[in-house]
Amino acid sequence: MARPRTFDEERALDAAMRAFWVKGYEATSTQDLCDATGLGRSSIYNTFSSKHDLFRRALARYMDAMNARQFDILDDTERPAIERLRALFTRVIDGEFEQREDGHSIGCLTVNTTVELAARDPEAAAMLERDLARRLASLGAAIRAGQRDGDITSGRDADTLARYLNAVIGGMRVSAQGGADRAALHAIAATALDALTVR
Repeated sequence: MARPRTFDEERALDAAMRAFWVKGYEATSTQDLCDATGLGRSSIYNTFSSKHDLFRRALARYMDAMNARQFDILDDTERPAIERLRALFTRVIDGEFEQREDGHSIGCLTVNTTVELAARDPEAAAMLERDLARRLASLGAAIRAGQRDGDITSGRDADTLARYLNAVIGGMRVSAQGGADRAALHAIAATALDALTVR
């Protein structure tokens, strides 16, 4: 009979997610994961089978959590679309100052993974592609609603604008990692929103 696990797998996954988020996949050693989770190597490998499997599950958990928060904002049809997008930018900026290590933003695990692994890890690339499609669909739906209602006046295609906003958000996250302050990030967000209200 298999011995029952005596640890909280979800908490271990959250701790591993944080370790990968701070250091990246390659730089996170097995010992780092043991230190972060409080588990021994055998427990980690018995539960998650490999470092890559643990990373895959941590990345999926991160995507689900981050998307849920953002989709709650974008899908709030009680608010005008431009206000939903403004609230999304505020959520992104606040997140950069909530998730810090040694006084610096740790950015976004999805953005970090795109830079580190997308070109050479097919499984990570497929996860990132699915995640991007979901985010672009949600952004695009909000933009289309704003164009219908008149609070977004840009005549550009909604899907193109969704890609633009997604790129701006990614750039803001990288800027925060590089030391940009709240004022700089809010200025970037305001400029992006201005682009939605020009004819």
